Amino acid sequence: MNAIRELHGIAEFEQVMALFEDIWHFEPAGRPITAELMLAMAHAGNYVAGAFDGERLVGASVAFFGADATLHSHITGVLGSPGTGFALKLHQRQWALERGVRRITWTFDPLVRRNAHFNLAKLGARPEEYLPAFYGVMDDAINQGDEADRVLAVWPISDRRVEALVSGARSPVPVPPDAVVALAGDGGRPVPGRADAATVLVAVPEDVERLRRTDPGTAKAWRHAVRETLGDMLAEGRRITGFHDKSYYVVERA
Repeated sequence: MNAIRELHGIAEFEQVMALFEDIWHFEPAGRPITAELMLAMAHAGNYVAGAFDGERLVGASVAFFGADATLHSHITGVLGSPGTGFALKLHQRQWALERGVRRITWTFDPLVRRNAHFNLAKLGARPEEYLPAFYGVMDDAINQGDEADRVLAVWPISDRRVEALVSGARSPVPVPPDAVVALAGDGGRPVPGRADAATVLVAVPEDVERLRRTDPGTAKAWRHAVRETLGDMLAEGRRITGFHDKSYYVVERA
């Protein structure tokens, strides 16, 4: 089990920056945070924590307070340490609960399957808003010049369903037999379908990060298809209630 603790000194924040650079390979002008900003945030009482395998930093997370008793998780990165991401979220949750925080929010790329499954199925967060090109075009090694659409995830950390999930319970979202597929994959490309049922499924590509490297045209087609399908449904007031079969968002009428 990795040790997770809050960070305080500039040398520790420089370690965090080195870890983040190893993960994303940011362009100098594209760094989402700096060691100096982490120092200021931690000193002001915000959340900056690291996960250690012995003396080696293997994960880190930075979050700041928002309005209405919310903690916004700005960036979390883990390198080569299975289970550390989940452990960091549990640490962040406990830290927030001890300070009277009712919910944690963060943004994630809706095209990345493993993140959608982790956020929705393992943590119990729920996407509430689709944010087209939220960070503009990102040129780091992972995003490869893609338009940075994001979904705002809201994690009600004291909710009974969340408590059960983080304790190890698993409760897949049921998909009724009359559900329809609004976006599917055919030969690796997005194919629009129907969206006229109470429950709708929206697919995402198997590995969008690989697509960005090997077939950027198809990656862009998925970006626009998910934006037009999932984004439009959220704008209409529908709710994402789960992630089915590690492949599809489950969207229901409110």
